[in-house]
This record gives sequence, C-alpha cells and structure tokens, in this order.
Amino acid sequence: MYEIHEECGVFGVYSQENRNVAHTCYYGLFALQHRGQESAGIPVSFADKISYYKGMGLVADVFGGGNLDILPEGDIAIGHVRYSTTGASQLLNAQPVVFTGKCGKMAVAHNGNLINTKQLRDEMIAQNAVFQTTIDSEVIAVVINSLSDGDILKGVKRACSKFKGSYALVLMTGDKLIAVRDPFGIRPLCIGTTESDVIVASETCALDAVNANFLRDVKPGEIVVVDSEGIHSEFMNEIPAESKMCIFEYVYFARHDSVLDGYSVYEARKEAGKLLARNYPIEADLVSGVPDSANVAARGYAEESGIPFVEALAKNRYVGRTFIQPDQRQRENSLSVKMNALRSNIRGKRVIIIDDSIVRGTTMKKIVKMLRDAGASEVHIRICSPIIKHPCNLGIDIQTYSQLIGAYKNEEQICECLGADSVRYLSVEQLLSTCKKAHTNFCLGCFNGDYPYPLDEYETDKLKFE
Repeated sequence: MYEIHEECGVFGVYSQENRNVAHTCYYGLFALQHRGQESAGIPVSFADKISYYKGMGLVADVFGGGNLDILPEGDIAIGHVRYSTTGASQLLNAQPVVFTGKCGKMAVAHNGNLINTKQLRDEMIAQNAVFQTTIDSEVIAVVINSLSDGDILKGVKRACSKFKGSYALVLMTGDKLIAVRDPFGIRPLCIGTTESDVIVASETCALDAVNANFLRDVKPGEIVVVDSEGIHSEFMNEIPAESKMCIFEYVYFARHDSVLDGYSVYEARKEAGKLLARNYPIEADLVSGVPDSANVAARGYAEESGIPFVEALAKNRYVGRTFIQPDQRQRENSLSVKMNALRSNIRGKRVIIIDDSIVRGTTMKKIVKMLRDAGASEVHIRICSPIIKHPCNLGIDIQTYSQLIGAYKNEEQICECLGADSVRYLSVEQLLSTCKKAHTNFCLGCFNGDYPYPLDEYETDKLKFE
C-alpha cells in the first residue's frame, strides 16, 4: 500500500521569562503530530548553551519517561516532528539539527524539501564541510553558517538566495528565534503570541494548543526575527509576484481545525464535499468518509445531498496513519489493523465513500473489497481532489510516476482497477473554488505538472506507464 507521506511540523517559542519552554514546545509538537510520526526533537537555549533531546517515534513516546524533564529551563526552544521526505528514517537524521557555528550554538528545524540539495552539499564539501546526516536540513544549516560571517540574519538571507525548493524554517541561536518561509510560500508558517511568549508554528492548531493568540502568517520570502527588541522582519531580495502554497495542505496535510493563509481548512474540506454532491450525484443509502481526514468532506456531501452520513469504517485510534511505516511490506499489512468495516451499518446498502485523494490505489482497492465483504451492495467513490498525475519534488514523498495510478489511468480505468461501481474526482477548477477565500495562490504541480521549480532539476524516476 502506498499513500501520500506527510510533511514535517516545526514549532518555536521565544519567552521573556526563563522557564520550562521545552514544555511549551512539547504541547505544540503534540498538536502537529499529524505532520510527522517518525521522530521528534526539542533543543533549548540557556546561558549561551543549547541542550537538546530527540528520538524515534511519536512525541509522547520520545519525551515520555522523564525525557522532557531533563531539558533545562531557558528562554528559547524549537521543535520538530518528522516524516522522512529526504534521508533515511533513523535517529541520526532526526531534527532539529544542532551544531556550533560562526554564530555560536545554533539549531535548525525544516519543513519542506530542497531540490538542489546535492549541488549545495557538493559545494560545501568542496569548502571542507563535513556532514553527519543525509538530510537536506543539515545542508540548510551548513550553508547558513558558511555565509553568516558571524551574523545569523545575514547568513539566512544569503543562504535563501541559494535554496531552491520548499522550506518553512525555524532557527534559534543563543539570543534569537528566527522563522523563514520560502519565497513561494509553499509550506505554511504562522506567528502567535501570549503575554510573555512569541510562538511560531507550522499550523494555527499548534498555537491553540499552547493558548497563543494568532498574530499573522509569515509571508512568502519573509525572515522573521524575534529577540529582546521584539518581532521584526526582513524580506529576501527576489520574491515571485505570485505565491504558490501547496494546495494539499487544504486537501489533506493540515489539521482540519487549522487556518492557513486566512482560510479555514475545515471550510475548504466541507465545501469540497458539497461540490462532489452537486456535480457528481448518485443514488445511495449512506455516505461515509475514510477516517479521519475525509470525514469533514463526507459530512459536507451528506448535508448537500440529503443522504445520511453513517460511519462505514471504524478506525483504531491507537494506530498511526498506515503509510507512515517506512517499509513497504509493513504498509501493506497495516490497513486491516488500522480500520474495519461496520457490517451492521453497510450490509445490503449502497455506500458512497469520500476520500481526499488516491495515489497508488492499493489502499482504496482494499477498502472497496472490505466494504463488499461486509455486505455493501454498491460502492461509489468520490475524491476531494483531481487525479494525481505527476510526482512532487517539494516535500511530498511521491517522487516517481510509477507510484501514481493516475499517471497512466483515466477515471474509468481507475474505477475498474479499484473494483468500485463508480469513481469521480473534483476538477482542478472545482478544487480551487473550495479555497477561493484563501489569501494565496497555489501549487498544482501534482495535478497539472506546473511546479514553481522545474521537475527536471530534481532526481526522479520519470517513467510513465502507457
């Protein structure tokens, strides 16, 4: 089974007090757990030193057993939850990256994916840099350090002119917290405040988790610095006229209670369900979502169509998303552990199943079979996004055409492959209309091949089946 791999989540806190800022980071990362479930880490700045702890697994597991309490009190901390879009899934590659550089002790956390990592790494190695990991986040840290001349802001600004790809960065030194969003704004990043703290996070749900008030989103190409003088920012030298936020943040990645670039993820997903009902109606007895990410859209479909929303699939709440397993065999064996069909709800019924997307198709094929085995008389699939036809090189782990059922099959062929009675997708135009209230433009590359950066610049298997 293969599905879209998640992004990463970043979090940072700058406090006017010397206190347990690691605890604030912990709760922020807990709220961002959906963005990465392989590893987690928190460094804390205190007395011009940085102490950190990171490990493999979920936030609660990594920092359980007293591991959170071994971190000292301080005034700055950053945190990271990871899914490995680049670099193997191992402790060595867990973030944040912590090191001593020209600006003293530093730590960097990164959400996204650079497409020119190899070129930058080779340049740094030629200048005698030594790398400890295989991740692009360490490359980011090394490039920033090499160009800083002892001034962290100067290093960040110079380095960003060299980066190609998506990045939402949270950095810390002994006296500064810095947040950076790439010039296209591909990955989300926001700022919040409490009475004593400034918070930066991937999503507003993390601000809510630490009782912070939303201040604003970090703008594309903005470098926000938080220090003893308050919040101030600079902008990169070259910022495109149009932003290109990844639309999959609304479709799938972000938590449904987050607000991204001024628009509610919940409202976008509910509208997607309504559009499916308006444009692709079908007679059925019940509508249900693939839990949990498609439930909001399924309720929107039910509200618009008048067909009752009924749970068809029961999810084991103690199992993470199936595709988070790095090993393919583990992913294939995990669906039956993750969810089961509710036989009493669907026996003899015509069922509409709503999902956010279909990648390889193996998960949905198993769901269709599960529903039929449980007695469903018909299974109709409605998808809240267009057919994914192209790989993504900007932070989503879909890097080959061979991973995509939509790269070589049309809607009718996909339906036949899945064993469903019907399959319909939203069009690109319809998807865009669900996000029309967002204060941004979108990257639609996985649907139409139009990326902010040329795909040819990234090492990828371009094999497309005919």
